[in-house]
Amino acid sequence: MWTQNYTPLGGSLWLSALVASLPVFVLLFLIGVKRKPAWISALSGLGAAAVVALFMYQMPVGLVLNSTLYGIAFGMFPIGWIVYWAIVLYKVCEKTGKFEIIKDSIGGLTDDRRLQALLIAFSFGAFIEGAAGFGTPVAVAAAMLTGLGFAPFYAAGICLLANTAPVAFGSIGIPVVTLARITGLNELELSAWVGRICAPISVFIPAYLILVMGGVKGLSGVLPAVAVCGIAFATAQYFVSNFVGPQLTDILGALASILALVALLKVWKPSDSFKLADCRPMAAPKKHSMGEVIVAWSPYLFLVFFVLLSGLSRNAIIKGWFRGGSLDFFANSLDAVGAFLVSATRSFDWPGLAGNIVQVAPVTATPGPYPPDQTRFTFDILAASGTACLMASLASLVVLRLSFGSYVGILMETGKKLFTSLVTIGSVLGLAYLLNFCGATATMGMAFAATGAIFPFFSAMLGWLAVFLTGSDTSANALFGNLQVVTAKTLNLDPTLMAAANSAGGVMGKMISLQSIAVAAAATGMASSDEAKLFRFTLRHSIFLASMLGLIVMFYSYVIDWPLPH
Repeated sequence: MWTQNYTPLGGSLWLSALVASLPVFVLLFLIGVKRKPAWISALSGLGAAAVVALFMYQMPVGLVLNSTLYGIAFGMFPIGWIVYWAIVLYKVCEKTGKFEIIKDSIGGLTDDRRLQALLIAFSFGAFIEGAAGFGTPVAVAAAMLTGLGFAPFYAAGICLLANTAPVAFGSIGIPVVTLARITGLNELELSAWVGRICAPISVFIPAYLILVMGGVKGLSGVLPAVAVCGIAFATAQYFVSNFVGPQLTDILGALASILALVALLKVWKPSDSFKLADCRPMAAPKKHSMGEVIVAWSPYLFLVFFVLLSGLSRNAIIKGWFRGGSLDFFANSLDAVGAFLVSATRSFDWPGLAGNIVQVAPVTATPGPYPPDQTRFTFDILAASGTACLMASLASLVVLRLSFGSYVGILMETGKKLFTSLVTIGSVLGLAYLLNFCGATATMGMAFAATGAIFPFFSAMLGWLAVFLTGSDTSANALFGNLQVVTAKTLNLDPTLMAAANSAGGVMGKMISLQSIAVAAAATGMASSDEAKLFRFTLRHSIFLASMLGLIVMFYSYVIDWPLPH
């Protein structure tokens, strides 16, 4: 059994943190300065992480290898699985010609690129985030925007920026649920604080998105739309997270913003004209019957159905809302579906890893091995979000009357296209898990925690760092949740607020995670040479927005005393 040491260089936290961050610097230097493709940058960062783990932390070779393989396996499933089937679903629409009808139906609402970005990237993306998470919204929304004529770079960048506000409550609220389980804090109180931190930013994100797309002039032409979209989403996000819980926060917020936008577009249109660079012009939308439009949208309707069915059927809290009375049959039906979905699930302790690494203070209050669920690999093939995309593509195969031979051709084409993206995803997750298990991530986190009175600001930045490394707000909460609580108690701060800041700050790290960039690049067919450009594009926005969240946490910590719901 090997024990982590968070200050291996002469007991110096700052010197240890500097060297621990070397793999991150290697990755950033290669992709941000040398403009190397993401897969080369990720592999180089992984190599640097192995050197740090072996020679600075003195981690045994076997543990280095197993930590890396565990991360790579998670990168392939469920992340790679989601990306693959999300792109297949889009290709089915494209191959059958139904995406032209989808474009016409959207064009019938608006041909304005700004409003299309709000509808698809922000609102529809938030809905998919709430239902599925784990990269699905970026893959689906970026592919759709590319099909609508957006240049691959802009489609990817817009979707990465938009996929921020909903991330903390993604996949039926799993980041907050995980945070509550890891820290032992009250779930509703955590949900409330995450909502209070995120809601002010959620009001602002639609406007920020359009500001990035078209500057002040572009924003001024659609102010009513960005106001309606942001206020509707943020209001629902605040009230649901504070008084219902994390499970339906994104789904109801997204529905509120979609309905508000559609209602607005019935009575209002932008008075100016807007051109987005490198976009293919949209032809005048053709008229289609309601039946044709529904059939064309059926792949995405199937996707919504399957991801909601999968998520709801396995969520005990939501099923509990339907117990008793006339809805009891519905709850029992969800039980049956959930039992079927988990029937094929196989979990196993990762060989050589489980129980062999001991965490110590201050990362955990009591020294001991990692919790079993953090070293156990779960292959939930039927319940995975990627499988929902697979099922949607199979259902679409029948409804859209696509030949099986054409479908196989799509599968092969997608596999070839995704090779370098899967290398990137696997390498990044291998790096993230290795830095976690060797103790390097904890060392960097402790350096943030040593900032004293300004820790509330850096509490959010700690979540940002963790999501940049792992690509997942859920993983970031598992990684740093306890560290936030221990540090908060030491500094006499509210531990629930600091833990919530970890999750809320993490949402802004999503757009710069190489995992997310690889997903966006794969979904849009972007040239690998543009991945470094995309990273540089999102980096400045990520730092700015994470800093805004940090200031909000500072305000809540020292200015306002806000009672929590019970």
